[in-house]
Amino acid sequence: MKRNIFSLLTIAALLSGCGNSTAPGSQVSLSFSGGPATAAPNAGFYAAPSAGAAALVITKAEVVLREIELKRVEVVNCDVIPEPDGCEKFEVGPVLIDVPVDGTTATEVVIDIDPGMYNELEFEIHKVSGSDEEDAAFVALHSQMADLSIRVEGTYDGVPYVFTTDLDVEQEHNLNPALEITENTGSTNVTVNLGMSQWFMDAGGNVLSPETGNKGGENESLIKENIKQAIEAFEDKDRDGAEDI
Repeated sequence: MKRNIFSLLTIAALLSGCGNSTAPGSQVSLSFSGGPATAAPNAGFYAAPSAGAAALVITKAEVVLREIELKRVEVVNCDVIPEPDGCEKFEVGPVLIDVPVDGTTATEVVIDIDPGMYNELEFEIHKVSGSDEEDAAFVALHSQMADLSIRVEGTYDGVPYVFTTDLDVEQEHNLNPALEITENTGSTNVTVNLGMSQWFMDAGGNVLSPETGNKGGENESLIKENIKQAIEAFEDKDRDGAEDI
């Protein structure tokens, strides 16, 4: 059964539905990171240029996500009607992630969760169209994201830029090893690393101007594909942005 999160931004959610009773204190937080810390001339991700090439600095990155779900190992298929017992999911409407660009992580969602083994995280990178009630309410709060899913600011060769995209795609990430929740787990964390160091690179590792990835730009398709391939998710109990060993 899909479980709606009624509050976000580090507020514990209340879940409803069938399945095992929720173990007191068993929680999973979902955190986000732009990627590993890098030496930068100012706060933000910095792509060091090769000889004679331009430097890329990312100082702000915003991403819209929706339908964030954790799936249990033993459930074959939850996307059927009626939904089978044991489908333990959580879901949100459009939510704006202000992605850290300094190598840190930011916790966006904390949920109570039932005991079990969870081996997949799903979410949509969502173009906000305003065509439905939830999107319209979101745009009213975040007008800069109208008809967009991602917005990035920074400098390229010292010149300010704004990169935007309407990328709209579902992401599925296996958690390996699976996330094990028991009655004694307490709390744990899953981090989504957006891998921004790979977004604005060509196949040879050369830094691209982000503005060439804007609508109609020569690198629009390449940068969209880079974004899709760069993202990873893993258990990260200490929220240091690195997969637990």
